[in-house]
Amino acid sequence: MAKKSVTQERKETIIEIKNVIKKFGDVTILDDINLSIKRGDFVTLLGPSGCGKTTLLRLIAGFDVPTDGAILIGGSDVTMLPPHKRPVNTVFQKYALFPHLNVFGNIAFGLKLARIPDTSKSLNKKGQAPTRKWTKSEIKEKVEKALALVGLEGYGHRDTNSLSGGQQQRVAIARAIVCEPKVLLLDEPLGALDLKMRKEMQIELASMHKNLGITFVYVTHDQEEALTMSDKIAVMRDGVIQQLGTPKQIYDEPQNAFVADFIGESNILSGTMIKDFMIEFAGAKFTCEDKGFGKGEKVDIVVRPEDIYLMDPDNPKGMLKGEIVSVIFKGTYYEIEVECEGYQFTVQDTAVWEKGDKVTMYIRPHDIHVMKKAKTINSFDGIIKGADSVQFLGGNFEIPEQTDFEAVGEVTAKFEFDKVELVDDPDDAPISGKVTDTLYKGSYYHVQVYVEDADDFTLLNTNV
Repeated sequence: MAKKSVTQERKETIIEIKNVIKKFGDVTILDDINLSIKRGDFVTLLGPSGCGKTTLLRLIAGFDVPTDGAILIGGSDVTMLPPHKRPVNTVFQKYALFPHLNVFGNIAFGLKLARIPDTSKSLNKKGQAPTRKWTKSEIKEKVEKALALVGLEGYGHRDTNSLSGGQQQRVAIARAIVCEPKVLLLDEPLGALDLKMRKEMQIELASMHKNLGITFVYVTHDQEEALTMSDKIAVMRDGVIQQLGTPKQIYDEPQNAFVADFIGESNILSGTMIKDFMIEFAGAKFTCEDKGFGKGEKVDIVVRPEDIYLMDPDNPKGMLKGEIVSVIFKGTYYEIEVECEGYQFTVQDTAVWEKGDKVTMYIRPHDIHVMKKAKTINSFDGIIKGADSVQFLGGNFEIPEQTDFEAVGEVTAKFEFDKVELVDDPDDAPISGKVTDTLYKGSYYHVQVYVEDADDFTLLNTNV
């Protein structure tokens, strides 16, 4: 098979985000984002509220400009170009339809303003190609084609206020695609729809994307939407892309505990890598398919609830023994909580079990996914304030007398996560902050606290 030329490779990339930083005042919303999107892909920016996904979409659309970095579309630098000069259109969550225009008028609006090259005339004296407006017959043809693509044939005469939410959303999409943009940006367009309509529109959007063949960039916090429609998913958190991959890669091979927890249901546990293909967690050793970790390295483990098999307690294949503490019927399966050696596992099973049943659990090697820990210890720059005091993160902390320290001097303060205690009253602690993330890891909670005017302060606390 012949190798692709450099030119061919460039043509495949429609959007390039290069080292983009966006700040509002002193707050960093996007932190050195790098992302390449291929022509014709359906790419979803997925993450919780405040992660920066809508800000990134606005930068691509031209509604805002980055503090630093560059944005290229079709190989051209559009970083400072206004929205109307970019080959993109945007579909918003609130539709933004014109109430004084009918369906046809809404969709035709952009066409009536646009100008296209007039191939029937020669170049002018400046060597520029003359332009013209779309004719009425051309506008009618394009609007009817767009209506057919969104399944609204014959709706051109209708008042937009007489349409359902799903129909209004289709009109907004038709208005965006009728001008044939290179890129269609969609900012949580299904957020205002009810559950049933949202699921139907997910399938229709995926079908439209295949029929149109243009690039979709979609913003959502809904994991199911992302998994259902996307070719690629970029999972974001705190202004950083945590992982980029196909839906299957994101689900089956999460790169860190946040991605594993955010995408689908997960059992996330701390463990120790004994050696290649051997791991220990929940008081037992398991064969796995992971290698390349340090011997004795502390790691995070992910086991999906559907990958744990419940068996009778005397089954020799069982690896962990426990007791069922909760059973909830979910329609197509039972969600079961099993307590085992101080850990709590979530299991999805179609068999009927009862609360109080003794069970044993079996996990196949390829269903155990091992990940490096993002951080294993707190480390901050500080200053020794005296024989028994160190200052960091804006607070003073007592320490045992250290004979090898100067009376005053710069130091690095390091301490393990479980050495930190959370209290309710800020007056009872040297520093205060806001809990920004909580992740259950089987037998304790991993808590991230943001301390104002300082870096993120990450800790573990078994008492939370």
